[in-house]
Amino acid sequence: MTHPEPAPGERTLRRPELRPLWHTVHDRLSSGRPVTRVRLGPLDDAQREALADLLGLDRLPDAQPFVALARLEDAVTELCGRTVRETVTELVGPVGDRARERRRQEDERAELWTWLADHDIVRAQPALAEWVASCRAAGLVGASPERTRSVLTEALTVLGELPARAEPLPVFAARVLNGHSHALDDGTPVSTLVLRALATLQDTAAPQSAAERRALWTRAGVADDDLSATVLVAGLRPSGDGPLARVSRVCAGAGQAASLTLAQLRAPGAFTLSVAPAPVVHAVENPSILALAVRRFGPDCPPLVCTSGWPNSAAIHLLRLLADQGATLRYHGDFDGEGIRIAAYVLDKTQARPWRMTAADYRAAVARTSHGPEPGRLTEAPWDPELTRVMTEHGTAVVEELVADVLLADLAAEVR
Repeated sequence: MTHPEPAPGERTLRRPELRPLWHTVHDRLSSGRPVTRVRLGPLDDAQREALADLLGLDRLPDAQPFVALARLEDAVTELCGRTVRETVTELVGPVGDRARERRRQEDERAELWTWLADHDIVRAQPALAEWVASCRAAGLVGASPERTRSVLTEALTVLGELPARAEPLPVFAARVLNGHSHALDDGTPVSTLVLRALATLQDTAAPQSAAERRALWTRAGVADDDLSATVLVAGLRPSGDGPLARVSRVCAGAGQAASLTLAQLRAPGAFTLSVAPAPVVHAVENPSILALAVRRFGPDCPPLVCTSGWPNSAAIHLLRLLADQGATLRYHGDFDGEGIRIAAYVLDKTQARPWRMTAADYRAAVARTSHGPEPGRLTEAPWDPELTRVMTEHGTAVVEELVADVLLADLAAEVR
């Protein structure tokens, strides 16, 4: 089968010496920006001669000439009846639009970071805003917004499941990440993101060693055994024959606090809050408040839970159990940077609501103790946006022990 000979004009356009011209024009048109001329070169003598023939010049152009696109358009149209864009598409390939592609990528990146900043987990714990900023500064994973969103989604899924159930890291990873038991191994993108988020919440430096990484996971209830994870309680009198119910009743009746292990909380056995209506259960950050309550009220102590700082898996598990039984949960902590972050964490992970943790409560407390330590890094309090602003203005922390009389008065009202 014979192919028809190209027309003379086509043969001219396809001269090898003109390839630098077509590739340069193709590249400039693909920029997506207006093009009025292109710069060629350096051209050898044969390429200069071919360009002169194409444009009908009476002399050879310079070795690095500028070629006006309008003149090139006239020459190409006269030779073959096509436009320059059609010609370079035929000779080189489809003309792109890099400017539009850049805009599309910028829009995708902006949408990604907006999605992350507005995610429910980030909004519930505003301290994570700093983590969001660090993720953005680190850039995209594999230069791909889609892949970055996928990794961030997995990291947020993990954060939403913490504190864990006192289980080994591979078991936890498999449970929350669709069976991928190695997804949180050291060095994986998801593990790095989660640990950076935990460090941000706890106001510590990003972990650099294996020991520091293990410590963060342990505080989050991962690789923590169900005996060492404990929670202090007082005044709990649930009915039932399980270890939780029996231990709690014995200690409450004796006017003593109880240290419940996660194993006891998870053991089989009936657990019912027999008081009707279901009681209000107060939770505090510091063991000293619970100790003062037990000392004052003895066997009459109302239900009280202590998180002992950042709540572990036992504390969160117990608060959830109580809420499932209809208890109303109220939480109080220190008025300092970490106390605000702990409170946001507890409110996010359980059904607890703030207890004397508003800006008005802080003003009343700081009026009594105006020369406390600095509050440290302050982040937004989701339950009262004014609180952080007022604390910033005063620059003073108020630890829970300094308002113990106010908290005990509230508990006394519960006793009555």
